[in-house]
Parts: sequence; C-alpha cells; structure tokens
Amino acid sequence: MITDMKRRIFLKGSLATGALGVALGAGLLVPQSVLAAWNKDAFSAKKVEDAIGALLGNPATETSDAVQIKAPDIAENGAVVPITVSTSMAAESISILAANNAMPLTSTFHLGEGAEGFISTRIKMGKTGDVIAVVKAGGKLYSARKSVKVTIGGCGG
Repeated sequence: MITDMKRRIFLKGSLATGALGVALGAGLLVPQSVLAAWNKDAFSAKKVEDAIGALLGNPATETSDAVQIKAPDIAENGAVVPITVSTSMAAESISILAANNAMPLTSTFHLGEGAEGFISTRIKMGKTGDVIAVVKAGGKLYSARKSVKVTIGGCGG
C-alpha cells in the first residue's frame, strides 16, 4: 500500500516535470513575458526628479486636481502605509514616490487601454514626508502630493 502511494507520487511528479519540459521546449513559457519590467535607473535614483525623469523621460510634472491620493495623515508603521491613487483622466501609468525615502520611487503601474485610473497598494516609508502620485495621461505628466507623518520608520528606521 505504501509502495503504491510512493509510486503514484513519483508518476505525478514525472508527468508534471515532463509537461513543463515540453512547454519550455515549445516556447510556450518564456520568462521575459512573465516577469515584470524593471527600470533599474528609476528605482535606484536618489532624488524624486531623477526617478521621474528616468522612469517617464521628463522630470517636469503639472499639479492637477484630477489626481487624488488617499493616504493616512499619520502612519503608525512606515513598513505598511496604505496608498490609493485615483484619477478621472485616461491614465497610461500611475507611479508612487515617497519623497524622503533613500530611493523615492516605490512603484509604477502601467494601465491597459480602457482601464480605470485607480490603484491601491501599500508602500514603505522610512520617515515623514510627502507621498507623490504621478499620472501619465495623453503624453503629459500630472501629479499630486499628500504629507504623511511616520511614527515608526519602515526602511530600517
């Protein structure tokens, strides 16, 4: 009975491995198409303007009331600060930056055609500062800021 169980597990594993090998060999699973794009220069930039420039090609943004940020006034734990960004514009991308982080760019989201301009996530903040949302719409960059006070730093502080 135990031998039958081990045999079944072995056969299931062999079939799964074989199917995966066939899929890889046929080009059905290509790692580049599954992995997210990584903009090393933007995510390693030390200044907000440098991060926006490396990510979106131009560091200049226009402040807009059409971009709303929902974030707590006081974040008790900087390791998990909930952020929601919404816009009524036909957004191509939404990026979030924490101005006083060592590396300010926390995340960027590329939205498909017809997608609603809305994202909700959690970011890390090392200390008190502005959260900046940058929305790319119609080839232009729009932004909004919200100050968040951090009582316990989330980036090693």
